[in-house]
Amino acid sequence: MAGIYLHIPFCKQACHYCNFHFSTSLKYKNDFVSALLKEIKLQQEYLQHELIETIYFGGGTPSLLTFDDINRIISTLHQTFTIKEDVEITLEANPDDINTGKVKQWKLSEINRFSIGIQSFFDEDLQWMNRAHNSTEAINSIHAIADEGIENITIDLIYGTPTLSEANWKRNIDRATELNIPHLSCYALTVEPKTTLAKMIKEKRTEAIDQSDQARQFLLLMDWLRTAGYEHYEISNFAKSGFRSKHNSSYWQGKKYLGLGPSAHSFNGNSRQWNVANNMQYIQSLQKNELNFEKEALSPIQKLNEYIMTSLRTVEGCDLHYVKEEFGENRSRILQGSANDWSKKSLLIIQDSKMILTDEGKLFADGIAADLFFEDPKDQ
Repeated sequence: MAGIYLHIPFCKQACHYCNFHFSTSLKYKNDFVSALLKEIKLQQEYLQHELIETIYFGGGTPSLLTFDDINRIISTLHQTFTIKEDVEITLEANPDDINTGKVKQWKLSEINRFSIGIQSFFDEDLQWMNRAHNSTEAINSIHAIADEGIENITIDLIYGTPTLSEANWKRNIDRATELNIPHLSCYALTVEPKTTLAKMIKEKRTEAIDQSDQARQFLLLMDWLRTAGYEHYEISNFAKSGFRSKHNSSYWQGKKYLGLGPSAHSFNGNSRQWNVANNMQYIQSLQKNELNFEKEALSPIQKLNEYIMTSLRTVEGCDLHYVKEEFGENRSRILQGSANDWSKKSLLIIQDSKMILTDEGKLFADGIAADLFFEDPKDQ
């Protein structure tokens, strides 16, 4: 099984915190779609004819594509790959792009899962982030999709912003559960270099991020959603039974995936590659029937470290038996020894040969993973 990710690099406006590749100009959107269709054909051998179980339209803002654009892309994927009959097809959409008419069209395009960039149900938060929608549109977008009988909905929420009080964070979560949203992706605001937010903080035009507030809001989030019946199956993701994201889960499970579009990443089990993060260079290369990407072959140690990093983020944890089978008994033993140090601090438990982060440990997931990494001889 494998997945396909399509990066749609256009947005109406730039959110202050965003560091993804996108353009606010739609001038070359038609040229981009033509290039994307060509890339699909040129990459038909990348996944070695594995069955495609998930397709994900990300970005950027994929909901800026026309009905015809989406139809052509999905049709070309069907012509090029073997796609599972009950394939999960997710469309990321912003609330201001969603209405009943569009939802009816998207359903005809085989879209069966919607990821809505809500971020907050409060206007002061949305204005601070420079989002294109308001709180009323946030609510209406959810109703527009649910009223068409679509249950598989996920929303994004952001916590840890200077404008978000603990009380309003609780109201955001309550509103999501009251609307019966079966999947939530909740992210701590991160100040990425070269973003508008980083510049605003440097120039003291907005408050710096308080990491203690973020930690407290994350701990509260876990408690609230556990009480509401959600499974915390990955550090940033919570789902009702049967509503895990199949596509994102494939990343954490180390499955193969093909990334299409500028800046998109691909993984075939042995190497990673990433497309040029420039719309015009991407388009011009494909007009010449050329792929424009960089590639890195993964060493056994890199594969092990990636497994440690991704598996620790999940509820299933890092399986020491798997490490023994795939990377050798000695490395499994060393890994368990290193994990014992974190277990003594109650940040990690070892249960049935699986290393699983505690709630407190999830606050330090990246640091714990980095501490458990093995040194790669090729880097020395």
